[in-house]
Amino acid sequence: MVLDKYASVNVLGEALAPCSLDPLTGFFRDGHCNTCAEDQGSHTVCAIMTAEFLAWSKYVGNDLSTPRPEFGFAGLRPDDHWCLCAGRFLQAVEEGCAPRINLDATHQSALEIVPLEVLVRHALPE
Repeated sequence: MVLDKYASVNVLGEALAPCSLDPLTGFFRDGHCNTCAEDQGSHTVCAIMTAEFLAWSKYVGNDLSTPRPEFGFAGLRPDDHWCLCAGRFLQAVEEGCAPRINLDATHQSALEIVPLEVLVRHALPE
């Protein structure tokens, strides 16, 4: 099955920058937070992992830090960049443990779930 990828545009209306090639991230595992209709989690927010966020994510049932070799997943560490689900990011914002994000690498589809002002508030300093 071929998935129809949405245009690679970020929340600023510009070309979507890469999020991470190591570890390789994204719904399409192309290093970008690209998305499509089949991406029900909306893996569109390019976040920079912190120990606090990884611990919180594990606590709420999304363990991103434990290696899963059967899926080719080495586990994330602080400072890794990763395409988070927009809803999970918003939940982390509401619970006070959201990581910083890269606006240039956050897909415009994130705006369907997370208001731009929330994304800007959590953006890396320029």
